[in-house]
Amino acid sequence: MKPWGSALFPLSILAALAVLTFWLRYATDLPSEHSDGKFRHDPDYVIGDAQLRKLDENGVLQYTLNAKEIHHYPDDDSTDLRQPHLVYQKAQKPTVTMSADQGRLSQDNERVDLTGNVRVLRAATPKDAELVLTTTELTVLPDDEKAFTDKPVLITQGPSWIKGVGLHIDQRAQTYVLQSQATASIASKSAKKPQP
Repeated sequence: MKPWGSALFPLSILAALAVLTFWLRYATDLPSEHSDGKFRHDPDYVIGDAQLRKLDENGVLQYTLNAKEIHHYPDDDSTDLRQPHLVYQKAQKPTVTMSADQGRLSQDNERVDLTGNVRVLRAATPKDAELVLTTTELTVLPDDEKAFTDKPVLITQGPSWIKGVGLHIDQRAQTYVLQSQATASIASKSAKKPQP
């Protein structure tokens, strides 16, 4: 009859190998990828030729947001706009249109970041020529009727122009305030035109 001591040694080696095998299996096990697409940046819906209208509490139209396409992404709840056009139409005020190649709508829908060929167009009035503003980026707060950028800006109105860096727009007050490096050429309305 063999003593237990000689039988325990091979059993302890087998137990150690079994524990080591399980440890190696879990240590080298790669996390499985989710197949539900939750972590992919793919749109969950795309809307073509979309139009969003914002009304006040009395049912008066505040603004209209048009886009050639709207893409919503569920992974970060972002909304991208293709060729967005934001239009303010107010009684007694000239129509203002803000457009760009691309736009991004904030999660709370209170901010639109316009990028690429940004253009602001204030329609002509009986007293003033059409105003055109161009820049590369513009952040718009549609409900507050305000917009701003820290990029270079060019504003033209008839033969007059002004350019600078950084801009704040207040649609309610109808003001366009450049922040720095402003230069301009302003045509006088009262100047006499040369006779032919």
